[in-house]
Amino acid sequence: MDLANGDVSSLYTFAVGAKGHPFHRHAGHRVFTAVSGSGGARLRFSGASTAEIERDPASFIHALRHVDIPPDSLFSVRFGGDTWHQFGPLEADSGHPALFALSCHTNELGGALPDAVRDKILAGAATIPALTEVLPENVSRLLAENDSRRAPVATIALSFDAPAGSPLSRFCGQVRSRVGRIRAAASHWRKPQGFLSDSAVARHVDELDAPAHDSLLNSALAGTWHHQDSFQLVLKPGELPHRSASACLAALLEGFIENPPAGVSRLMMLRNFLVKPLGLRTSPLGCPASSLLGRCDGELFASRFPVLAQSIDDNDSRAQVLLGADDKHLRFRSCASAQIAGDGRVVLGLGTRVACKNLFGHFYLAVIDRTHRHYVAPAMLRMAVDHAIRTIGHEYIIH
Repeated sequence: MDLANGDVSSLYTFAVGAKGHPFHRHAGHRVFTAVSGSGGARLRFSGASTAEIERDPASFIHALRHVDIPPDSLFSVRFGGDTWHQFGPLEADSGHPALFALSCHTNELGGALPDAVRDKILAGAATIPALTEVLPENVSRLLAENDSRRAPVATIALSFDAPAGSPLSRFCGQVRSRVGRIRAAASHWRKPQGFLSDSAVARHVDELDAPAHDSLLNSALAGTWHHQDSFQLVLKPGELPHRSASACLAALLEGFIENPPAGVSRLMMLRNFLVKPLGLRTSPLGCPASSLLGRCDGELFASRFPVLAQSIDDNDSRAQVLLGADDKHLRFRSCASAQIAGDGRVVLGLGTRVACKNLFGHFYLAVIDRTHRHYVAPAMLRMAVDHAIRTIGHEYIIH
């Protein structure tokens, strides 16, 4: 919750395993979206009130209703406060989890909460168990007897493949259940992985006609280069709250390593697969910054990043580094820079020069030139700037 801003909602994730859970209720209403397991799920509800149960515990049984959910299905549930409910697998011996859900408590303080529970919520110590009341023992015994007799209960059965209870429906359920077990076993052999690309604002990258007059790129591969590009991204005052150009540049270089564009990474995987048999350099990073992952036995920038050359002016308002490497077919040099203007804007740049060493180098450059100029370099600069903003902004928040 965010009570300071009047937000009394909470979001929980929860799973119900193959053995289900006991009947219980909450003071507040509930809304959740879930995915049923490969054996299906059974949702059990009873609308019997506290007064009715105290007067006659059997009233709980009389008010009992079932909703059967087919396997591997997305569904939503909404019910009011004080509703007794129990979730479990459709078949008791299926061995599959019943469901996994995202539950939105739209009003964590809603319903007739006991004072002790309300105090916990206000203190930020609310948990699912703290918000839960289990079924009284005498009613639990009656329910267990009713279940053991397999007494009929009013049931709404949902199904996609065939009418619920039909031979075809049972066959489909058995197939899904068995395939689900195979998938569950196979999941232990796969290495979990995930990807996160976070770019809150699609910042504009400008392509320049030539590098800046004082760029380190101007003295690189002098007179022998066959490709040149230069890009810059201008941040408004306050977007990158740091007065040190070298600190901004260090954050940018870290961004090249830590926040590469997913598309560029996939292109590099394909490129590495194709050129590795030829004995060419391979790297997970795009060419402009790939040398940042090289050996650190030469000059270092910010005591961390391997560079060919570096330059920081006297008042640390402009900093730049020269990156690059030589390969069998070409040589490349890249200049990454950061400049803090007098009005507080920050200009971050990335430029590249390439010199081909043989006919294959010219062919290779002709193949990648358009993609490099129109996608790879601008995307790498944009994503690295996003990382720099998050990193430096976080440091300022902490301090």
